[in-house]
Amino acid sequence: MVPFVIGEEYSRRDDIHAVFGGQRQGGISTPSGHPYIFIFTGESGKQHGYADGWQENGVLLYTGEGQRGDMTFKAGNKAIRDHAFDGKELLLFEALGKQKPVRYLGSFSCQSWDTFNGPDSEGNNRECIQFHLVPSGEGQVEQVEAVPSAARSMSLEQLRARALAASKPEQAPQWRNAHQAYRTRSQAVRDYVLARAAGRCELTGKTAPFRTKYGEPYLEVHHTRRLSDGGPDDPRHVAAICPTVHREIHFGQHGEKLNSELVAKLKQIER
Repeated sequence: MVPFVIGEEYSRRDDIHAVFGGQRQGGISTPSGHPYIFIFTGESGKQHGYADGWQENGVLLYTGEGQRGDMTFKAGNKAIRDHAFDGKELLLFEALGKQKPVRYLGSFSCQSWDTFNGPDSEGNNRECIQFHLVPSGEGQVEQVEAVPSAARSMSLEQLRARALAASKPEQAPQWRNAHQAYRTRSQAVRDYVLARAAGRCELTGKTAPFRTKYGEPYLEVHHTRRLSDGGPDDPRHVAAICPTVHREIHFGQHGEKLNSELVAKLKQIER
């Protein structure tokens, strides 16, 4: 489970980097050995020629890193763009000021990105990267009752290709559609995972416990990269499992062990 509570304040030095590691300076921190990317938003970016901004639909326009010259997709910028593919969660914090704590805002997903022209720290015009981040639906349990008709006519290979393509953020200037695009991406992943399971729990191998009113085997979608749903939408880290197993992973004494077993099985399935 994500070790932070939305709205709570934390010491960046003691509660984040002392525990997980990662870069202690800058807006993007990529600790090794943990499924997290820490990103920080605040006023400090203005001195380097940019500022982040919340839009009326809840999308955060988050400017990438790089103080001089054009921003490129390396280091932290690449980590944000590829976080779902890499199975990493974006954990967003608001910097409250110098020598002050940071406030945890939740888990976010990079849906798309765009570029704009702006000054660097020396006043020279350059190309900047701007990510479109949306809340990842932390804590939601995804239940799928009916498979969309469009997915029924597609082969498993086609569904997998669609899911993999959907999990990779693309350049898209229309941030206003980020929420809808995120839902479409999640649906593509769910369609494939349910088809891949073929009515059997992907952890136990047992048949789904019952059928829905639409006649579909009832399984629940679980993101293995954390013990609460809403993790990175990439089919290599998402499984369809029976509801009892799902609850045991979340709340049971051996939940972490079961989740690890599921991760290993997905590696074999997705080879």
